[in-house]
Amino acid sequence: MYIPCSELRRTPLERFDQDLAWHRDDQWFFAAGACRILAYEFIEVHRGRFTVVGLWPRTAADPSHVFVCDGSWAFDHSGWTPVAELLEVSRAAEPDADYYQRPIAMDLDEFCARHWHRSPAEFAQDPPATRPRLHRAIPATKDTVMEHTARCRWQTS
Repeated sequence: MYIPCSELRRTPLERFDQDLAWHRDDQWFFAAGACRILAYEFIEVHRGRFTVVGLWPRTAADPSHVFVCDGSWAFDHSGWTPVAELLEVSRAAEPDADYYQRPIAMDLDEFCARHWHRSPAEFAQDPPATRPRLHRAIPATKDTVMEHTARCRWQTS
């Protein structure tokens, strides 16, 4: 079952103290505070088949979550999830948000500047230090992605 990012948000202290936020479990780190980093790195590794997508509260100017999508499947802090499930669970967790998805058609730096998100250079740790975390989270090859997607589709049939 999908775990919505709203259940893994940073505490006020973690929002204030980047070092404390940095040392959270990978799933928590990429759910709240670095979801855009995971999504954009995924796109760098697996170009062409996936789109960066934002999860917007209906009345908000900025997305509350960022993930990648191939039209049917989403990849984020929870791994692979059918997009319909991600939306359903996120809406159930925060019904007043009335979440909808929208593609993000800009690079990471522009996205961060436009939507008041910390860029990789603004993290407490050097951005290359994030790479081991990213590569634990992202499937190693496009074939692995396709095999995993096929396996997930088979399991849900």
